[in-house]
Amino acid sequence: MSAELLSAIVEVSVRFSETDPMGIVWHGNYVKYLEDGREAFGEKYGFNYMDVYQQGLYAPVVKMDFNFKKPLMYSEKAIVETTYIDSPAAKIQYTYKIFKKSNNELLTTASTTQVFVNDSGTLILTTPPSFMEWKKKWGIVS
Repeated sequence: MSAELLSAIVEVSVRFSETDPMGIVWHGNYVKYLEDGREAFGEKYGFNYMDVYQQGLYAPVVKMDFNFKKPLMYSEKAIVETTYIDSPAAKIQYTYKIFKKSNNELLTTASTTQVFVNDSGTLILTTPPSFMEWKKKWGIVS
């Protein structure tokens, strides 16, 4: 299996508290939708936050990029597609597509980069063994 095929989808419903006075999702709330996507990905592929934490590691987001194409509105449902992007570096990268569920229209694209740090906050510069094993399990590396 190629890393390009590792993706997961999750449906999100826009709540009133996530919108501005015009009923449009406030841009800061898209961060939560990406989090929902990463959690769905972790559930599907056995790579969730607790797995990383149990190894004595954390994986903070260090970079995030959005491209807003069309607004998402109050009471709409959206589909968040999260895709893993492999890298030889000790980091986790995802791309995201957010679609309006009713017509499959692409509304937003995004990407995130996470790095590994230990429980003292020190950056881990080599790929943790558990992450390498995960990559092997899914055929990303040999």
